Amino acid sequence: MNITGESLIGASSIKGGGADFFAFDPTAGKDLEPAFHTAGKAEIDCACELARIAFDPYRATDPETRARFLESIARNIVELGDPLIERAMQESGLPRARLEGERGRTVGQLKLFAEVLREGSWQDARIDPAMPERQPLPRVDLRLRMIALGPVAVFGASNFPLAFSVAGGDTAAALAAGCPVVVKVHPAHPGTSELVGRAIQQAVAAAGLPEGVFSLLTGVGNQLGAELVRHAAIQAVGFTGSRQGGLALMAVAAARPQPIPVYAEMSSINPVFLLPQALAEKADALAAGFVDSLLLGVGQFCTNPGLVLALAGPDLDRFSATAAEQLAQRHAGTMLSAGIQRAYEQGVGRLAGNPHARQLSHGIASDAGGKGVPAVFAASAEDFLADPQLSEEVFGPASLLVACKDVAQMREVAEHLEGQLTATLQMSDDDHATARELLPVLERKVGRILANGFPTGVEVSYSMVHGGPFPATSDSRSTSVGTAAIQRFLRPVSYQNLPQALLPAAIQDGNPLAIWQRINGQLKK
Repeated sequence: MNITGESLIGASSIKGGGADFFAFDPTAGKDLEPAFHTAGKAEIDCACELARIAFDPYRATDPETRARFLESIARNIVELGDPLIERAMQESGLPRARLEGERGRTVGQLKLFAEVLREGSWQDARIDPAMPERQPLPRVDLRLRMIALGPVAVFGASNFPLAFSVAGGDTAAALAAGCPVVVKVHPAHPGTSELVGRAIQQAVAAAGLPEGVFSLLTGVGNQLGAELVRHAAIQAVGFTGSRQGGLALMAVAAARPQPIPVYAEMSSINPVFLLPQALAEKADALAAGFVDSLLLGVGQFCTNPGLVLALAGPDLDRFSATAAEQLAQRHAGTMLSAGIQRAYEQGVGRLAGNPHARQLSHGIASDAGGKGVPAVFAASAEDFLADPQLSEEVFGPASLLVACKDVAQMREVAEHLEGQLTATLQMSDDDHATARELLPVLERKVGRILANGFPTGVEVSYSMVHGGPFPATSDSRSTSVGTAAIQRFLRPVSYQNLPQALLPAAIQDGNPLAIWQRINGQLKK
């Protein structure tokens, strides 16, 4: 399958009329062929209009049809074979094993949502039968189900060329819900995106679905994304990226004549709490695990442990010394793009120049460009609370260790934090009382609470929450990973006194889909 640099508008490949650009190989430090052509307003309008036309027939497809469609996309991605992995390696600098694992996760997400569709509880079918004899007033027949929200704009993420990109979690959830998708490609990996986009395009055609079920827009510049979100056909947005980018899209969406939801994952430093007894028992092992987690993927995970909190004393000193020693032996790694690398250097520079932070250690620098040198800094809890700059995310392999004088101050720091994707409690059985003191705060602050692990690594499952209060995400009620992600792209509709022949299958008395229905408040199948 050839890479052409074109946008995929429904069933067509179209050369955009905007600026040309090239993918960049961060390892070799050179541009990659071919040239890509930025989509203009004409291409945006065409993709969105096709999505609008496709919406009603696509959302009317039965769950089994959509499940098979998702499984077809998964097969097509696998059948792309080595050319997909090799192009992704070139565009991201990521190793083969990481990208093969990410491909497996992408395929697994699609298959999981196929299971969700067949199981049926996502429809939230509810039936309150008429009660004409009820006194003092009769009850009408009322039924409820969830329907697709409308065409969705999905923005590919920079740090996951496959799993959070063209066929990633946002796209899988939206397509499962019955929403056509228009993807805006991330310019860091346009070739990878085009290959996956063509796999989806083929699956649409093979399933006999309307061509507007999927389109892919390639290009550079903020205007493309803004115009996409501004288009009247788009009814929701899925975004993973910077706080600045997420806030900009939220502002565009809010300023529309019809405002729409933006599900943006933006910023998180993912605090790790080293509780006293656990730190006393295994400071060295915790330090080793922390460094491994910090450097995973050159620190370019949204769940990277960017903040560590512990009580000041000999145990924290031992942890800090071991972490510093291990970090000093690690080499700088290739970062995903020149822009990410520049932003990382600026963030580390801000910490290095901050009088309230001291650098504990840094990794081994490289003469090659595009490298991120690992770094760990330390600060007191008093300074952390007083200096907002210390709580800013530095996207990459950098972290800050904060020394607290007691558990009360540790809780004060937790209260001070912005919303986060995760919080981790490293604890032993003797730390349970401290954990109980922290848990109510953390439940208000984060989307996922871990015990005795590290936050990097997000399982795709029924119980996962990859979200959290602002600025971790724009809507703390949702998740971008796991089966609950489908709920972002659904809305409830109630049907009053409709004849059986006109009711959707999910809420008919005969239950032709054989799904769970809540009848008079009781779940039945």
